[in-house]
Amino acid sequence: MTGRLFIFGLGYCGLEIAKLARAAGWNVAGTCRTSEKANELRGLGFEAHLFDGTAALPAEAIGKATHVLCTIAPGTTGDPALKTSARVLRDARWLGYLSTTGVYGDHGGGWVDEDTPARPVQPRSIERLATERAWQAVGLESGSAVDIFRLPGIYGPGRSAIDQVKAGTARRIDKPGQVFSRIHVEDVAGTVLLALGHPRAGAIYNVADDLPAATGEVVAFACELLSKPVPAALPWDEVAPTMSAMARSFYAENRRVKNDRIKNELGVTLRYPTYREGLRAIAASCRTAGLQARS
Repeated sequence: MTGRLFIFGLGYCGLEIAKLARAAGWNVAGTCRTSEKANELRGLGFEAHLFDGTAALPAEAIGKATHVLCTIAPGTTGDPALKTSARVLRDARWLGYLSTTGVYGDHGGGWVDEDTPARPVQPRSIERLATERAWQAVGLESGSAVDIFRLPGIYGPGRSAIDQVKAGTARRIDKPGQVFSRIHVEDVAGTVLLALGHPRAGAIYNVADDLPAATGEVVAFACELLSKPVPAALPWDEVAPTMSAMARSFYAENRRVKNDRIKNELGVTLRYPTYREGLRAIAASCRTAGLQARS
């Protein structure tokens, strides 16, 4: 199954999804915020439209999109795609929204799945849950299938512990019992692509890998891959006062995210089932790039 996929937000995840969808035969278009980014995307062969979140796109920009995906984070005034383009979106057969596992709130390190009640505490997660429901409402009104993808920490080339270690910015923060779930950007794209071909109204999917882990453990493994010394662990009580409010908020919640549904319903096989496979691939890519630069 293919069609025309329109993506609000051709950023880190959006562009990875766009590349995979195009390779699978989809006609792909989307938005970005700057002319420079638009030119870059057009150079890659994508139809790119400028969108600042305040003015509606021309109807022909979304065109005859059969599928529409939004990757843009909402603000306090709601989702910009819905605010400006809700009427046009009603013509699509499928709507998708990238949300966050933060909507589950804190579970003291316990496991959550898609049937766990959403009880967000952080303001950004409260906004995400409200936006999920707004997209579901549009789908209910129009008869479109709506898939919600709840994502934990996203990593990949350019945004990983490998990159932090190379840049000398990696820190091992020791908060006993604290773990984070994460997902490689390529596995986000792979999951969305499978969902495009298997829509069912009202689906919610946790898109996470198989191994929640402490950040310090991940940093230590990245150091091992790069043959770099492992930085000393920093006690949480000492480092917390020096962190930004946003950074502290991530450590205020502790949960493990189950991913059974994407495997059982969509047939997902994770390319990077744990951070170890993901970081190994990024490290290998960095070594290859280094060799090419020296040749």
